[in-house]
Amino acid sequence: MSDHSFELIATLWPGFAHFPEFAIDARLDGIRVNPATAPIEELEAAISNLQVRDAPVPLFYDVKGRQLRVEEAREHEGHLEVILNHPIRIDLRDPSARIVAFKAGADFATLDWIEDGGRRLIFKDGRTFGPKYKVNHGESLHIRHPSLEVLGNLFTDHELRKIEAAKRAGFTRFFLSYTESQSDVDQLRELVGQDAELWLKIENEKGLRFVENAFKKTDGVVLAAARGDLFIEVQRPHDILKAVKLIIKKDPEACVGSRILLSIATRAMPPPEKLRALQAIHAHAQDPNLLDLIVRIFHDPTPSCADFSELAWLAEIGYKRFLLCDELCLHKDLLNTAINAFRVFEEAYT
Repeated sequence: MSDHSFELIATLWPGFAHFPEFAIDARLDGIRVNPATAPIEELEAAISNLQVRDAPVPLFYDVKGRQLRVEEAREHEGHLEVILNHPIRIDLRDPSARIVAFKAGADFATLDWIEDGGRRLIFKDGRTFGPKYKVNHGESLHIRHPSLEVLGNLFTDHELRKIEAAKRAGFTRFFLSYTESQSDVDQLRELVGQDAELWLKIENEKGLRFVENAFKKTDGVVLAAARGDLFIEVQRPHDILKAVKLIIKKDPEACVGSRILLSIATRAMPPPEKLRALQAIHAHAQDPNLLDLIVRIFHDPTPSCADFSELAWLAEIGYKRFLLCDELCLHKDLLNTAINAFRVFEEAYT
C-alpha cells in the first residue's frame, strides 16, 4: 500500500470536520469508513461525493456481518428489553449464558428470557442485575457462552443496502466484521466482486477456530486481529496473546487493530471529576464545545511506555499493518497525536 515500514490505517467518518485533512495525509496508509449505526440515507449522503477510486489515502468500507447490535432498547417495569439485529439461540439452563456485556465489557446485565424467535432479549431487574448505563441504538453487545448461535442470514437487508451503496461509491476494499467461516468470505466476495480486497476481522472464538483450521491465504484476502471486540470475546484476558500470534502466523500480511496507543486518549482522573465529566457528556452529547473540553481533560499527548513497548512486541511477532480504533480518531487532536506517536515509533524501531 505504501513505502512506510509500518502501515497505519485510521477510522474516520466522512462527515467529521477533520476528515478532509486526513484524507490527504501522507502519514496514513488507509482510512476505514465505519458506518456502524448510520441509517442508509446518511451513509449515501456521506460517501456519495467521495472520490474513492482516486483517493490519495486508500479508503476501506467496514461491512457488518454477525456482530450483535442493538436495534431498539427500552426500559419496561424496571428491566431492560433489547431488540437485536440478528436472532440468537442460547442455552439458558447454564447461568453463565445469561451474562451479557455492554460498553466494550465495561457494563453487564443478566438475561432473563428470549422472545420473538430470538430477537427480543428480556433482562432481569436492572436495579439489581444491571446494566448501570443507558443502552443505545446501534451499540454492540457480547455473549461469550459457547452455546450462542447467531441465526438468520449473514447480512441483514439493511446491511445489504449499505454494501450496495458502498459499491456505487466506488469502494473496492472491505473489512468484514466477525468473520467465522469460509462461507462468510464467499458470501461477501459474491456481493463485492472477485477483484475486491477483503480484510477479515477476527473478533471471537469461532473466528479464531476458522483461522486455525480452515483459513487459506489467497491474494486479496487479509486477516485482521480486531482486538477491540476480540479481547472481550476470548475466554480469558491473556488469551489475546495467543490469538494475535495465531493470526500473524496464518497470514504474514495480517493487520492488528484497536487498543493501540489508548494512553493518548485517557489519563487517570479523581473519581468525582471523572463522574462529572461523564455526566456532562451524557447530558450534552451533541455540543462540540463540550467535546473539545472533554478531549482536553482526557487527552495526554505523551504515550505511555507500555504503549510503545506493545507496538514493539507486535512488530517483533511480525505485524506491519496497524489499525487505529474509533476512539482515537473522533477528534483531530487525538488522531494527530496518535499518528505522530506511531511514526516516531516506526523511526525508532527501524
